[in-house]
Amino acid sequence: MAKERRRAVLELLQRPGNARCADCGAPDPDWASYTLGVFICLSCSGIHRNIPQVSKVKSVRLDAWEEAQVEFMASHGNDAARARFESKVPSFYYRPTPSDCQLLREQWIRAKYERQEFIYPEKQEPYSAGYREGFLWKRGRDNGQFLSRKFVLTEREGALKYFNRNDAKEPKAVMKIEHLNATFQPAKIGHPHGLQVTYLKDNSTRNIFIYHEDGKQTEGFRKRWFTMDDRRLMYFKDPLDAFARGEVFIGSKESGYTVLHGFPPSTQGHHWPHGITIVTPDRKFLFACETESDQREWVAAFQKAVDRPMLPQEYAVEAHFKHKP
Repeated sequence: MAKERRRAVLELLQRPGNARCADCGAPDPDWASYTLGVFICLSCSGIHRNIPQVSKVKSVRLDAWEEAQVEFMASHGNDAARARFESKVPSFYYRPTPSDCQLLREQWIRAKYERQEFIYPEKQEPYSAGYREGFLWKRGRDNGQFLSRKFVLTEREGALKYFNRNDAKEPKAVMKIEHLNATFQPAKIGHPHGLQVTYLKDNSTRNIFIYHEDGKQTEGFRKRWFTMDDRRLMYFKDPLDAFARGEVFIGSKESGYTVLHGFPPSTQGHHWPHGITIVTPDRKFLFACETESDQREWVAAFQKAVDRPMLPQEYAVEAHFKHKP
């Protein structure tokens, strides 16, 4: 009976959709996730083992198979899993190939099965918002030391920027996305999540080497003091600062502004649970309040501004904010 069940699983590999790894496309997969119903290669099976709450794997040729497991694999398969778990993959999202590094495969597999980002698009918020800010370790050009640096990726400006100091107003470098190339270089950098970024500076090619501790860039939440003046939300590093560190314009709902309780799914890096999300036409701003009463008061203030139609002169102020460097 055991041989018959193993033979039945091997026969399932002959189905067209099962002839390649469900995750990276490698030919002749020898492993299977009997809880997801997919056939996978040896490399991807190791990643599946790291998410046992979602996926449990067996060798197609060596392990013993139970009748219920064989029936489950027969009623699912790679094509059915792809239709479910990849139904809403963003057009820009990179799909790994058999030659890609472990990190690319792992991020794809975790996003696909563990976080189910391609079933529920709202879980794609962290990388679909058009703006990303956080901290990465960057190698110094002269001394070779890795130091924490703030990085900002902005779709509106089409650029990746980094700052030498957390409170710096001007970036140390601005890398235009159209002239930028990034490759994983774990061996060269000495870290499994090492990245080499190549870009043009003064018509010369420049490299920077960066990594993140866990392969995922966390949100850069920092404590700030806020003041709201009509539609201008200003924030300060210290409550007695003479000048604001930054400003956010809050327009009306007719112009595409919204205030939401809480954070988008998968938001990381915050220590206070009472979140507020301000949606603007260009990006989303995330704020964390220490108490629920603070959250209610700020949401009410923001909502009051959003519900009020904008005056003609306020459109000029909005345009100024949109074109600030």
